[in-house]
Amino acid sequence: MLIHDSLIDLVGGTPLVRLCRLAAGLSATVLVKPEYLNPGGSVKDRAATAMVLAAERDGSLRPGGTIVEASSGNTGIGLAQAAAVRGFRIVVVLPETVAVEKMDVLRAYGAEVVTTPSSLPREHPEHVNRLAQRIAQETPGGWFADQYDNPANPAVHRATTGPEIWTATGGRVTHLVAGIGTGGTISGTGRYLKEQGPVEVVGADPATSVYHGGDGSPFFVEAAGHYRHTGTVTDVWPLSYHRDVVDRIEVIGDRESVLTTRRLAREEGMLVGASSGLAVAAALRVARGLGPEHVVVAVLPDSGRTYLSKYHSADWLRRLGFLDDDRPGLLADATGPVHVVTTATPLAEAAALAAGPARDQPLLPVVLHGRDPRFATAVSEILGALDPAVLARRDPATPVGEVMSGPPASVGTGDTAAEALARLDAAGADHAVLLRDGRLAGLVTRAELVARAG
Repeated sequence: MLIHDSLIDLVGGTPLVRLCRLAAGLSATVLVKPEYLNPGGSVKDRAATAMVLAAERDGSLRPGGTIVEASSGNTGIGLAQAAAVRGFRIVVVLPETVAVEKMDVLRAYGAEVVTTPSSLPREHPEHVNRLAQRIAQETPGGWFADQYDNPANPAVHRATTGPEIWTATGGRVTHLVAGIGTGGTISGTGRYLKEQGPVEVVGADPATSVYHGGDGSPFFVEAAGHYRHTGTVTDVWPLSYHRDVVDRIEVIGDRESVLTTRRLAREEGMLVGASSGLAVAAALRVARGLGPEHVVVAVLPDSGRTYLSKYHSADWLRRLGFLDDDRPGLLADATGPVHVVTTATPLAEAAALAAGPARDQPLLPVVLHGRDPRFATAVSEILGALDPAVLARRDPATPVGEVMSGPPASVGTGDTAAEALARLDAAGADHAVLLRDGRLAGLVTRAELVARAG
């Protein structure tokens, strides 16, 4: 039994595990690298520790200093762990949509947590990155870790993660599959493996992520993909992402990622986050059609223990329409076309949509100006709602954004009518948007739900 000088000495050295049940029927070998076995619970322990040690060496982080970072949680946790070991104060800026468990873990490490709205353009002063940079500049001894552009991020994966995979497979690895968040994991690991032999590097990306050419609208997989706000002027990609390393990208929808995440827990005993489900779903696609000489390795970034209220909660999954089961009375057949308006839509145009030839619409969901309302809308971008009853009492040229109410109540296609009624009661609402896979799929009224509930 080894004795280590500190906990951060345990970062790295994670094993490879064969997928058995999920890969049944495939000729190729599918292996996963469970990075949640790092002491902080994620692959980000590697980059966080490397960035802190590098900053100490070059003098940018001095004794008594303060680490500041913008994070979706995992890098913040890795930095908080390193800060505790090395004796630094730490401030972590998070989007308000991050799982509550991550915030609790950060506070347990002694980190100061600052939350900011997730739906802000990059140029906004309260955008997660800009806010973190400002806090670092205004804090005496502040150091902005900057995982997106810090060269220590991909470098540590080239130095550790890649060699671990090559050694563990005896040089037999033929395909590496990893999600693209900051890009550090796939860039550093992929570069090392390609230097050793003909390894194909495959990125796994959410369906709306900009990395593969998606529309940039929100998605539900934390710690992967690239969201673009409609108000962002210049879309800046991380310097940690080396596009020349990635040979191709597999595009995976939120539903496939989330349900694969659940399967990993229930069929392989691996409690992981949805970025792991994203990577495994892509790896299984890659493995289909490959022969027994191929070895596919997928990186599992983090633990499911920080997502118990999300991907591993049946209530959350049903409320957002990700989970279909065999219970009677589900709202899966209640979907239908919905008119959506933007904050800039004139009320006269909204009135014409609300009273169309098919049927009157009880409310108009309102989204950001610049987001195309013709397409299914992510619930996180529904800023408010417009009651058609107010239209006649207002100047027809008034923009919708000036008179909309707050975000409407929501129910999911995985809810029963009785469950949906309970959600309406809790919200004090008479109608709700209906969600499938976290995106707008229809509208339901209290009267309709009462009739369905019998």
